Amino acid sequence: MNDIPASTVIHPPLLTADLPGLGGRIRTVPEDFEVEEIPAYQPCGSGDFLFLWIEKRDLGAEYFVRQVAKRLGIAAADIGTAGLKDRHAVTRQMISIPVHVEERLARLDGDGIRLLQIGKHTNKLRPGHLHGNRFRILIRDVADASARTAILERLEQHGLPNYYGPQRFGHDGETLHAGLAMLRGQKPAGGSDWRKPFLRKLALSAAQSGLFNRCLGQRLSDGLYRRVLTGDVLAKWPFGGMFVAEDAVREQERFDAREIVTAGPMFGRKMFAAAGAAAEREAIVLQEFDLTTASFSGFGKLLQGTRRHNVVYPTNLSAAMEENGLRLSFALPAGSYATVLLRELMKIRLDDEDADSTAALA
Repeated sequence: MNDIPASTVIHPPLLTADLPGLGGRIRTVPEDFEVEEIPAYQPCGSGDFLFLWIEKRDLGAEYFVRQVAKRLGIAAADIGTAGLKDRHAVTRQMISIPVHVEERLARLDGDGIRLLQIGKHTNKLRPGHLHGNRFRILIRDVADASARTAILERLEQHGLPNYYGPQRFGHDGETLHAGLAMLRGQKPAGGSDWRKPFLRKLALSAAQSGLFNRCLGQRLSDGLYRRVLTGDVLAKWPFGGMFVAEDAVREQERFDAREIVTAGPMFGRKMFAAAGAAAEREAIVLQEFDLTTASFSGFGKLLQGTRRHNVVYPTNLSAAMEENGLRLSFALPAGSYATVLLRELMKIRLDDEDADSTAALA
């Protein structure tokens, strides 16, 4: 990445860098890390699909789907999920299966899978059909919990920088570097076969995510994290359409009232374009990586482009000391990373084993 250290993308600037971290460890046992999906809707009670509310323990997302398919005697493609869920955790989520296998449901329970609830619905569950995730996390061996209140208050007041977590970029940033090489028309280094469709998609997505992190990190470093610029793309919060800021003063008032948030670039052919000073900042980031907007052509649907909220507001955010450590509870919108919030609190780099997958391809 030229002279830009990978760490500036994978471990971007913190909002609470001036406050001491708690240190500690997570995921000592799966029960230390609980994740519960917040569905976008509940099953209506009738239809050709069964919606299953399932708890899994210490199972990777892909392995979990394969196990459900094997036990029910159906293809993995017949199983619908709204989002990926962590491996080293206890997670609860909705999945959908064809209604004709209802008599086989007794085969599901056991070896890390527990069926909690059943409903019927008219459509298959699709990726993105969720509002977010609730987290309940135990941080063990906390070194200094004195700053936790100040950190949580700042996150509640200013919101969480909506970075992609380090797990998005692969071990030592390998997936990120591969995607950037593809965008430059170069052959990725390393032993992986990046021509495989899944790996190719993963690498290009990592490159988009890295560029987003860089744009947001620069914004935070320059004191623009909560400032609306002329030409910024703005999005209604928490859901809604996008538009370009023409009157920055007026839109700043709406931003401060949490009616809107700035939306950073996930570069691609059809990305909603910024203007003015905001567009100039995004162009500078592309130049840093030896890229232009034309670099994203020629990849078909893999790089259509979109926008991502720069700021998200955690809800039900609380922390309390227990016998074994600090218990942290909060909820985040779909696509946001628990490890990004944990990094603000702990001030340590969470490795791949610590990283969550709840937003891996969001």
